[in-house]
Amino acid sequence: MSVEHSLLGKDTNYPTEYQPDILFPISRATAREKYAHVEGIRQGKDWWHIFEISWLNTAGVPQVAIGRMTLPATSPNLIESKSLKLYFNSLNFAKFDSKEAFIATVEKDLSNAAQVDVKLDLFHIDDLEISKPEGICLDNLTPKRLENHPDATLLALDKESDEQVEVQLYSHLLRSNCPVTGQPDWGTVFIRYQGKKPCYKSILAYIISYRQHNGFHEQCVEQIYADLWQYLQPEKLMVYATYTRRGGLDINPCRVSDTTWMPRPIRLARQ
Repeated sequence: MSVEHSLLGKDTNYPTEYQPDILFPISRATAREKYAHVEGIRQGKDWWHIFEISWLNTAGVPQVAIGRMTLPATSPNLIESKSLKLYFNSLNFAKFDSKEAFIATVEKDLSNAAQVDVKLDLFHIDDLEISKPEGICLDNLTPKRLENHPDATLLALDKESDEQVEVQLYSHLLRSNCPVTGQPDWGTVFIRYQGKKPCYKSILAYIISYRQHNGFHEQCVEQIYADLWQYLQPEKLMVYATYTRRGGLDINPCRVSDTTWMPRPIRLARQ
């Protein structure tokens, strides 16, 4: 389904009755066409944190939790974020006889929308820990050239080194825009890299070049992954972005060339 037919950017009423058909799937296929040959582009996961989860127990008493949804990158569809928010709101007044019954209902509905098995983990509201980023922060570097739209020609290897490296880099400067509403999306991007040493300034310049780009979180991460893979030709690669929260949701896509490099999902302070 085309995003133009979704509820994103439109005035809507919040449902007070269980409404699974409000979930709006968006095909991944079109955005992936130009990356179809890139190794690992369908390998990874999208982790979502849902901070506004509530339902009723059989006595009618509200229950609350924080959720982590795991959507495999192999799914034919991603789920549009506003429809997901409205879906969880539609559960606020539904009664379930147990937490497990709530999880089973949600997993079934999300799996139907994404056309793949989707997993939901629930956390007590005080139990989702805040992590600190690990690796080399790029943000104090000064790139030689800056652009405001994605430009893979910014990427370069370190001309002064023939060293083979395995390194994790990160930057808090990732910014892009929702392709429908134009609202800014902020994130921290992690890049784990094995291969010829890259020019760190060039990678930072490339990350900054997303600053006026319109794209969904998942599509931005796949484009970053594909450009790094094609222009720097690493032996192994991971790209993982932890986006800040909007509407009670944060989205955290990760793509890897080697499944042994799948990180554990984290939550950073900005989320």
